Amino acid sequence: METIISSSNESEYNEILRQAIAVIEDSRNKIARAVVSTSNEMHWNVGRILHERKLDSKHGDGVVKRLSADLKLMFPKLGMSVSNLWNMKRFYVRFLNSDSKLQQAVVVLPWGHLNYLIAKFGDDDNAILYYAQKTIEKGWSRDLLANAVAMKMHLSIPETNTANNFGVALPDTQAAYANEVFKDTYNMGFLGITEPIHELELERRLVDKIKQFLLELGQGFTFIGNQHILNYRGKDYKVDMLFFHRGLHSMVAIDLKISEFQAEYVGKMNLYLSLLDKLEKREDENPSIGIILCAEKDNVEVELALDGFTKPIGVADYKLIIPKNELKQLINNEIKNFNQELINRQLTEGND
Repeated sequence: METIISSSNESEYNEILRQAIAVIEDSRNKIARAVVSTSNEMHWNVGRILHERKLDSKHGDGVVKRLSADLKLMFPKLGMSVSNLWNMKRFYVRFLNSDSKLQQAVVVLPWGHLNYLIAKFGDDDNAILYYAQKTIEKGWSRDLLANAVAMKMHLSIPETNTANNFGVALPDTQAAYANEVFKDTYNMGFLGITEPIHELELERRLVDKIKQFLLELGQGFTFIGNQHILNYRGKDYKVDMLFFHRGLHSMVAIDLKISEFQAEYVGKMNLYLSLLDKLEKREDENPSIGIILCAEKDNVEVELALDGFTKPIGVADYKLIIPKNELKQLINNEIKNFNQELINRQLTEGND
C-alpha cells in the first residue's frame, strides 16, 4: 500500500532525504579516496623496489622491460607498462624525503594528476602541495588542473572578497573556509540564455540543469529544493533555492536576482536566514549562510549594505554568456563524456 506523506511531515521527510544524500555522497568520496590511496601505495612500493635494486635507464632497461611484460600478463589492468614502471620509481624518489604533509596530499591524487605535477614542477614542493590540495578540495579533473597550472594560480595573491560579511558573522576558521567555498562570480552559460528572462524562469532553468549548477557551485553541495517554504505564525516565506554544504555543515540559501544588487536584498536574506535557523537548523549544524546571486554588483555598495547585519551573507554575480575558450572546453568535455558513455554501454552490452 502506498504511503502518503502529509504536508506537515514534508519538511521532516526532506530532512531525512538530505541526511541520507549527505551520508551516501560522503561514503562515495571516502571510497574513491581509499581506492586511489591504495593504488598509489602500490605505485610507491613498486617504485621502491626499482630504486633499491638500483635500476635506471642505463643499467636496468632490459630488466624493467621484462618485468613490464611479465606483470602485464599477470595484471593486465594495473598499468604496468615500461614508462609507468619508471614513473613509479620517479614517484618514490621524488617524495621519499618529503615532509608528511606533502606525502599525505599527493598519495590521494589520481595517478595521472600526480605524474603531471611531478613533470611540471619537479622539486617545487610548494607548487605541488598547492595544486594537490586544491585538486582534492575542489575535485579538479585533469583538464581543470592543467588550466589552473596554465594560469599560475599558485603564484597569485588571493584577493580579499569584500562582497560578504563572513569575517564578522562567522568564526575565523569557518569564515576562511566559506571564502574558499563561495565564488565572487558564477558562470551560468550552460543555461543557454540569449534574451532577458524573469527570475522564476531563471530559477526553473537552474533546477532543470541542477547537475551543472552543482558543478559550478563546487564540491560539497546537496540540493534540498527550490521555492522552499518557511511557515512562521501562519505566514509563508519562500527561499528561491536551498542547499546544504557538507564541509561547512550549514544550510545555504540562494536568492536569485535578474537585476543589479540593491541594498534591500540584504534585509530579505537576513529574514530567510533567521527563519531557517529558528525553524530548521539542527543543534549540531552551523548557522545558515545566504548568497544573493545578482546580474551585477558593486563591492563597495555591498560592503555598506552588509554593515550591521550579523547573519552570514555573501553577494555574487553571474555570467550568462560563456567565453569562446570556455565554450570550446565545455564542448570537448561533453564529447569526451559522450564517447565514454558509449564505450561503457558497448562493454555492458558485450558482457550481456
